[in-house]
Amino acid sequence: MEPFILTAVYFIIAIAIVIVGLTIFELLTRKYKDWDEVLNGNHAVSLSIGGKIVGICIILAFSIYHSASVMDTIIWGAFGILLQMIAYLLFELFSRKFSVEDQLKKGNISVGIISMCVSIGLAFVIGASIT
Repeated sequence: MEPFILTAVYFIIAIAIVIVGLTIFELLTRKYKDWDEVLNGNHAVSLSIGGKIVGICIILAFSIYHSASVMDTIIWGAFGILLQMIAYLLFELFSRKFSVEDQLKKGNISVGIISMCVSIGLAFVIGASIT
């Protein structure tokens, strides 16, 4: 019975961490509200949000696989969110020809795809570094 309970605990933790992460990311975007854009059919923002969700979950998966306790997973999850935020801010900083946030608000699918790939790609790097 214990594996079922532990799976349920990790599931609840993952949902909580994803919700916290998305809330923090929503606070980072000043020019639009993520879920309003999704409701308006903005595919670029949806791709970006999807990348963040998958990215956080990848980090959590590596954490669950390599951690000795539930608390380790929570700590790595929080650290993963922090690193994902830094990645997003660096993406914005290094795209000097345009503002990522402006392009996502305009619905630029290309920028949405790159944003998604940055989140997922770096999640694998972050996750692989968890030992």
